[in-house]
Amino acid sequence: MLIGPVPKIRGNSVALQTIQAKRQRISLWLLELGDVCNGANELIVTVLAAVAQHERGLISERIKDEKANLRRSNKHQGGGRPFGWKFGQVNGHGRAGELIPDPDEQQAIADIIAMRSEGKSLMYIRDVMRARGHRISHNLVANTCARNAAAGECGT
Repeated sequence: MLIGPVPKIRGNSVALQTIQAKRQRISLWLLELGDVCNGANELIVTVLAAVAQHERGLISERIKDEKANLRRSNKHQGGGRPFGWKFGQVNGHGRAGELIPDPDEQQAIADIIAMRSEGKSLMYIRDVMRARGHRISHNLVANTCARNAAAGECGT
């Protein structure tokens, strides 16, 4: 099998596929390396695959750290606007705006927790909140209660 420029190596799967191809007597030729199934080039491909896997791990770690920093600084991490909050000023680079409590929706959250503690159903609470003008689903009610259940604020 002849391949032009060296493809982006995506971890150990490429190295394993190369070894499996060698067992099946299929020779893999990369224009920049030559026969990948010989000893030296197989080693190079395996090392490159390990480096690529390590780099993916570093990228994942950086993303997790950045999301933790955004949470600590009370900034939006992406996706839709969370219920109970509104966007404030965008500080610094990027589009991570500060989250500011929305008093009306914060009161709605308190009412959701109170109604659920009284044993009201998710659909009943959703209907009450919709009658008050909040566009929410029963899933939002359930998620709100789940977030507050750990703190002992919401009955299940």
